[in-house]
Amino acid sequence: MKTKVLLIYTGGTIGMVKDYETQTLKPFDFDNLLKQIPEISLIDCEIGFTSFKDPIDSSDMSSDHWVILAKMIEENYEQYDGFVILHGTDTMAYSASALSFMLNGLKKPIIFTGSQLPVGDLRTDAKENLITSIHFASLHENGRPKISEVCIYFEYKLFRANRTTKMSAENFDAFSSPDYPELGESGIHLVVHEHALRKEDSEQPFSINYAMNTELGLLKIFPGMQREFIESIMNSSNLKALIIEAFGSGNIFSFEWFKDLLRKKSQDGLIFIINTQCAAGMVELGRYETSEIFKEINAVSGYDLTTEASVCKTIHLLGQGISSHEFKILYETDLRGELSKK
Repeated sequence: MKTKVLLIYTGGTIGMVKDYETQTLKPFDFDNLLKQIPEISLIDCEIGFTSFKDPIDSSDMSSDHWVILAKMIEENYEQYDGFVILHGTDTMAYSASALSFMLNGLKKPIIFTGSQLPVGDLRTDAKENLITSIHFASLHENGRPKISEVCIYFEYKLFRANRTTKMSAENFDAFSSPDYPELGESGIHLVVHEHALRKEDSEQPFSINYAMNTELGLLKIFPGMQREFIESIMNSSNLKALIIEAFGSGNIFSFEWFKDLLRKKSQDGLIFIINTQCAAGMVELGRYETSEIFKEINAVSGYDLTTEASVCKTIHLLGQGISSHEFKILYETDLRGELSKK
């Protein structure tokens, strides 16, 4: 019996075809996709297709769209063995990370992919990305999907979604996973690194948690920041959590006014999450004296979370209506393979 894979188109470059007469890009439909990539018909699986009613540029992606995407998966979960989501590259790592936290008991592959050039372009990377994503989504062993987590596939590499970040706006290898190994790669053969795969509890039923709260902020620290700017951010109305991308392993400037502001806002109930702005490595609060203030206010450590995973995990946990204490415990817990601890 053939495996069944559902393609879900949200928008983005991969779904555009260049009209060489007008030099404009036009959205494709599934029939046109098959014409552009006839090799799809050679893949040994059944392929279905659905799309956002109004495909969007990924720059316009929001938590509302994540809900729509999750519902499309929920409605088709029993009918298909795997899912490939066609998505613009700019916010792909955000959407993929968000889904990883929303989906409980996932036992099938959900693979995000896209392209840097339109499917109709002479040098497009869309064909390889799409064909191989379908192949990975269709892999089975002993009657079960070989992969059972949310992934991103791009330029010969399969990554865990919530470990992935976009690194280049121009190169075909646009994504990387700085702190976690690749789940698979495409060469003459498809290779799956089984030791790196995540396995859900087989007893946990599949379900989706739609509760999200976007009342958070993200502050990247740099030398010479103005006090007024920092105060305006922290005094924003309805702000429940603030992610601070600090230096190195979680270091911050040691101005007394800044420490006092952190103490006050923490007492007022604002949750502080400390990430590193380095591409690799992790937060170690207290390792240096300049991070002691974060330990004092009981700030949350982001360890080695990517920015995308950090934002999406915060949105997910804020939506659960839990206490600050519970938030810290869950945030510092590896929920979906998104973080490591030393």
